[in-house]
Amino acid sequence: MRDSATRYLRFTRPFTLLPPLLGVISGAVTAWGSASNPEVLAGQPRRWTWAIIAMILLGSACAALLNAASNVINQVYDVENDRVNKPTRPLITGEISTPAALRYAAMLYVLAIIPTWLVVTWPATTLAEKLHSPLSRHQCFAIFVLGMIFTLVYSAPALGRTKANAFLANLTIALPRGCLLKVAGWSMVASVFHVEPWFIGSIFFLFLLGAASTKDFSDMPGDAAAGCRTLPIRFGVERSARMIAPFFVLPWLLMPLGAWLRDPWAAEHAILTGNRWVLTGLGGGLALWGCYTVYLILRNPEDLAKVENHPSWTHMYLMMMAAQLGFAVAYVV
Repeated sequence: MRDSATRYLRFTRPFTLLPPLLGVISGAVTAWGSASNPEVLAGQPRRWTWAIIAMILLGSACAALLNAASNVINQVYDVENDRVNKPTRPLITGEISTPAALRYAAMLYVLAIIPTWLVVTWPATTLAEKLHSPLSRHQCFAIFVLGMIFTLVYSAPALGRTKANAFLANLTIALPRGCLLKVAGWSMVASVFHVEPWFIGSIFFLFLLGAASTKDFSDMPGDAAAGCRTLPIRFGVERSARMIAPFFVLPWLLMPLGAWLRDPWAAEHAILTGNRWVLTGLGGGLALWGCYTVYLILRNPEDLAKVENHPSWTHMYLMMMAAQLGFAVAYVV
């Protein structure tokens, strides 16, 4: 039993579950510290309550489960790729069968989606109030369903398998894992019908729109065998490296921009309502970090295709997590 549990846990690729979990928590903390906090809008003091903490814990666990389901379903449809690129994965070695993997993915999707119906912002605090809130208040549930659809569209041939298309692949990664992830976290504390959560989400969306290709370089042999025309396969290693380079730097410059520009729909405050000096420093620091990562990529682009875990891939994950933590800090100091 323990060996089976370990095998299925490894199947979900647990290392990749930390960024979405952290992203949702960061998004929720950001909403709590923002000018859109529903208690603040109602003229009440901003405060932490057990209801808010419970919603954030529930939502972050669901985000990790949704990412796990996405990882599983991706492996189900990536068998041909993984025979070349990842021959030790459970579906390739026969440790887990395809029908068992599909059942596991379905279970993970259910566990990830259904509980988010209970994520409803203040003033709904009791279970009865959350269950019977109008549909427009179940924003988190709607975002999670949309995120699930994107994961299926990315992997499943019957739904388009955008992974096989260089540009659509990055789009269907960046939208759920960049933009919607932050907005989902925000929805656990405040309404998403404000400019701010979408502006924050757009920063992470633009970053992943380019940075998501980092892993494609080392996966070229298997992707080519499976007919996936990823960016480096379609345009070559060197040209693709130059194409993704700006996305490591420019998105972070939106942070100081948003911290100082007025919100066009709420002129009494800036687009980003956290500490503007922290946001400015964070954006500048991440942009410099991005410049260093670009240097690692462009000094010898061919290394991207030769090394399984190129340093730029590690930096991509670390930058994401640093940005998540930085946003949370900027909204509580």
